Amino acid sequence: KGLALVDTVDETACAMGRRELTDWLRRPLIERDRIEARHEAVAELVDAVQTRERVHERLRDVYDLERLISRVSRGRANARDLNSLGSTLAVVLDIREAIADSDSAKLRSIHDRLDDLPEIRSLLAEAIATDPPPELTEGGIIARGYDETLDELRETERSGKAWVEALAEQERERTGIDSLKVGHNSVHGYYIEVTDANLDRVPEDYQRRQTLKNSERYYTPELKEREEEIVKAEQRADDREYQLFVDVRETVAAESERVQELADALAQLDALVSFGTVAAEFDYTRPEIVSEGIEIEGGRHPVVERTEDAFVPNGASLDRENRVMVVTGPNMSGKSTYMRQIALTALLAQAGSFVPAERARLRIVDRVFTRVGASDDIAGGRSTFMIEMTELAEILEHASEDSLVLLDEVGRGTSTTDGLAIARAVTEHLHDEVGATTLFATHHHELTDVAERLPGVFNRHFRTSREDGDVVFEHEIA
Repeated sequence: KGLALVDTVDETACAMGRRELTDWLRRPLIERDRIEARHEAVAELVDAVQTRERVHERLRDVYDLERLISRVSRGRANARDLNSLGSTLAVVLDIREAIADSDSAKLRSIHDRLDDLPEIRSLLAEAIATDPPPELTEGGIIARGYDETLDELRETERSGKAWVEALAEQERERTGIDSLKVGHNSVHGYYIEVTDANLDRVPEDYQRRQTLKNSERYYTPELKEREEEIVKAEQRADDREYQLFVDVRETVAAESERVQELADALAQLDALVSFGTVAAEFDYTRPEIVSEGIEIEGGRHPVVERTEDAFVPNGASLDRENRVMVVTGPNMSGKSTYMRQIALTALLAQAGSFVPAERARLRIVDRVFTRVGASDDIAGGRSTFMIEMTELAEILEHASEDSLVLLDEVGRGTSTTDGLAIARAVTEHLHDEVGATTLFATHHHELTDVAERLPGVFNRHFRTSREDGDVVFEHEIA
C-alpha cells in the first residue's frame, strides 16, 4: 500500500493529534489570519528544538481524552479509565510549562487553554485505587483513606478473613488431624474439611455441612458467625464502593466541557508539533501567503520524494496573466507528479504546514478540483468517457477564479479529433469564463497552439533525451 499525504506529515504522539492533523488536511483553511497563525507557531517549533522534543515526549503519555470523557459522560467509564484521565491531567502541567515562554499567538492561546483541572486531578488521585480491576462490582476500585466507612468495612472483612486463615493451624493443633483444611466456596461458604480416615477425631462442636467421596466438611458456630460478619461487610463494602465510584464519575462528567476544551488544545498542539518536526527533518520551508499568484521554487512532491532515492525539484509560476499552464511530455516523464505536487503544496500551506520547496509564495485557493486517472463504472452503465465528462462538468460548473484546477488528460475515451475538440473547448472556457488557475496535462500536442491565441495560456513540457538508443526521462520542466 502506498503512502498517503497524511503519512508523510504525521509525526503526532497521541490519537487526538492524529485525528486533528487528518482533519486539518481534509479541511484546509481559507482565512489568511488563521493560516499564518499556524505557520507562525510551526516556525517557532522548528527553531525551538528542545521545546518541540520535550512536548512530543510528554504528549506520548496523553490518553485519548475525547474518547475517555465520552465514556465518562455516558456512564460507561471504569476505574482504569478515570486513572488514565488523572495521569493525563498530571502530564498537562509539564506540557504547559514547556510552552510557557512561546512568542506565537497560536501557542500562547493553546498554553492558556491547557487547563489541568486541579480539583478533578486531586479527586482522582485521592479516590481511585492505583491498580484497580476492570470490573466495578468486585471491589478494589476506591483508594484506602478516601472514605472512612468503607475503610472500616474493608477492615472488618480483612480481619475476618485473617481469622479464618489462622483457624486451620489452630484446629490442627486442637484435634491432632494434620490433614485438616479450611476452605471456601460460593455455594456452601466456609468449611473445615476432614478426610474419612480421621472422622473418629472430629470434635463434638463440629456440625456437618457437606459430605464428599473421601471426606466430610463441617462448620463451627464461631466459624458461621465469622462468615456472616465477613459476607455482610464485603457486600456493604462493595455496594458503598460502587456508589462512591459513581459519585466520582458524575463529578468528572460535570466537567466534560472543560475536558473537551483541554482535549482540543492538546490535539492542536500535537498537530503543530508534528508539522514542526516534519519541516525540520525534511527541509520544508515556510510559505508566504500572498494576494495573487502561485510562485514555487524547487518544489517537491511530499509523498513521492519519500519513496524515491532521488527527486528532481521543479518550480512553478502562475498568476492572473499566466493562469493556464498546458503541460506536455511523454508518459512517465513527470507531468502527473508535477501537477499533484503543486496542489499538495497549496493544500499543506492552507492546512498550516510548511511546504516541500526552496521557496513558496502562494495565494489562497478556495477549492482544488481534479480530473485525474481513467476509470469506468460498468455496473452503473458509465464508461470511462462518461465519467470523465461528468467530472469535467462538475469542475466547469463549480470552479471559480479563486480555484485551482488540475486536468490530467481530457477526452481520452473518444476519437482523437473529438478528444482534442473537447480539450480545446475546456481550456478556452476555463480561460475566458472561469478564470481559474489551471494546470492541464495533455498528449494532444496540437493544444499548445492555444497559447498563441489566448493571453493567459502558456506551455511547459518535460524534457527527455536519448542515450545509447534509450530514452532518458529528465523529470525537469522546461
